[in-house]
Amino acid sequence: MELGMIGLGRMGANMAQRLVRGGHRIKGFDFIADSRARAAQNGIEPAASLAELVGKLATPRALWLMVPAGAPVDETIANLLPLLAPGDVLIDGGNSMYKDTQRRARQLAERKIHYVDCGTSGGVWGLEEGYSLMIGGDAAAIEALTPIFAALAPAPDRGWGRVGPVGAGHYTKMVHNGIEYGMMQAYAEGFSILEHKQEFALDLARIGEIWRHGSVVRSWLLDLTADALKKNPAMEGIAPWVADSGEGRWTLADAIELGVPTPVIALSLLERLRSRDKDSFADKLLAAMRNQFGGHEMKKE
Repeated sequence: MELGMIGLGRMGANMAQRLVRGGHRIKGFDFIADSRARAAQNGIEPAASLAELVGKLATPRALWLMVPAGAPVDETIANLLPLLAPGDVLIDGGNSMYKDTQRRARQLAERKIHYVDCGTSGGVWGLEEGYSLMIGGDAAAIEALTPIFAALAPAPDRGWGRVGPVGAGHYTKMVHNGIEYGMMQAYAEGFSILEHKQEFALDLARIGEIWRHGSVVRSWLLDLTADALKKNPAMEGIAPWVADSGEGRWTLADAIELGVPTPVIALSLLERLRSRDKDSFADKLLAAMRNQFGGHEMKKE
């Protein structure tokens, strides 16, 4: 099957490469010339512009967007619209906010262009292991794209599927990432307790390896954690600063709107925000309060 890939950064290029390995004809565009050149080395036919990419594809066209969420998606769609025709399909495989996805789908439906949202999980390992694909949109449009999804997934019959109408794919991926926040926080806290128990001089990498097999807390995330501990047991050279790309915030906001209690996800997000406070005014004020009511010692900078 033929597909146009827009956005040949690491994730997009890996997905395109996996499709090429599966026998699909992939044409790609990226604003960065070096990304286009690297893609060409992996069997992806590059285009120098969006217009050239669209022109290379047979109708009805299928184009997969792997660009950052937010304004870049809207800008890309605006640039594509004059080039597209009724019956074409746009697939957003990034981490877009589901309400933005629904808005874009309505806009494109006016032009009789299908919009499919595909929440994509797998990260840098997806090229070899396959991607988990949570897909929203028109059932017939998704059915026509089955060869693409089946080739990207870990296996043709698992790891992917339509989860609901347009917006449902990105919504499911949003909640998936909220769960991921909580799991990561639990692992980090557990290993931190072990690291602080100095009297046992615990081998964290060894413990992680033991837990990977037979334990009720085993997971792919634990596999990655154990590997990280094996490579760098003391986490040397790593700043205690944890990024968030938005999905945890969106998950929490929707949980509040729905009245669903999610204390673990909420706290894991707050811990990420806390990691960035290099000079915590709140902690200084807490120390001052303890000194005021109890005469507790305050450490000086």
